[in-house]
Amino acid sequence: MSNEKAIGVFDSGVGGLTVLSSLLQLLPGEKYVYFGDTARVPYGNKTPETIIHYTRQIVEFLAGKNIKALVVACNTVSSTGLEVIRDMIDIPVFEVITPPARAALQASKNKKIGVIGTRRTITSEVYQKVLTRGDSSVKVYACSTPLFVPLVEENILGTALTRQVIKYYLEDWKNNIDTLLLGCTHYPLLVPDFRSYFGRDLHIIDSAHQVAQEVHFFMKKKNMRRINRSGNVQYYISDPAGEFLYFARKILKHDISKYCARLDLAEKE
Repeated sequence: MSNEKAIGVFDSGVGGLTVLSSLLQLLPGEKYVYFGDTARVPYGNKTPETIIHYTRQIVEFLAGKNIKALVVACNTVSSTGLEVIRDMIDIPVFEVITPPARAALQASKNKKIGVIGTRRTITSEVYQKVLTRGDSSVKVYACSTPLFVPLVEENILGTALTRQVIKYYLEDWKNNIDTLLLGCTHYPLLVPDFRSYFGRDLHIIDSAHQVAQEVHFFMKKKNMRRINRSGNVQYYISDPAGEFLYFARKILKHDISKYCARLDLAEKE
């Protein structure tokens, strides 16, 4: 039965684990295949051609696992390679742009929304377009924040350096926006730092939770869920970095090392 097939999830690194964690909470009975391209992270400073090349490799691999749906748990790929993915596979594909944008529009009261992401995500203006299409009166403040990804990847969280980097990027927004949309799946790990810096009520929109809700709703509506089953996850990473296993333990609350295999797609070229 097609319901018994797995859901594919991929990201350029550890950020997609935040999406996977939310999926596991809402759809615990599903089987998942997760791929993290840890050898080639970050994607945000790569050319569109390179991102699409990587995307094709990953989608081909996951499609070979006979998945029933694909979650693109990477904002850079969602803003760059979505059409390519949908041309490659004939299964439901979920991206991380539209659901959080919709949630940000619902949350904001003063209609001033800040969006942060990688250079590629911000320069694509995909969030700006989706938000203003949803409400033309919204003012969108967009900033590429490439240093946030290595802060997360290197576990530099809750430090004076983290605060300095946040101040460097977002100081002008401090008394302005009422909603901050995290346009990168790495960024939920920085939420305590964002709250500490802004020091006031601020709606923080986490794309991981919003996307998981979208997948859950779709699976339920289309009767695609595995009901009364025990779920599991297969993990593949392109570089066996200890940081990935550390963050997996931190985000997923258990050790995944025995379920994790190395797959270097660059070797297959």
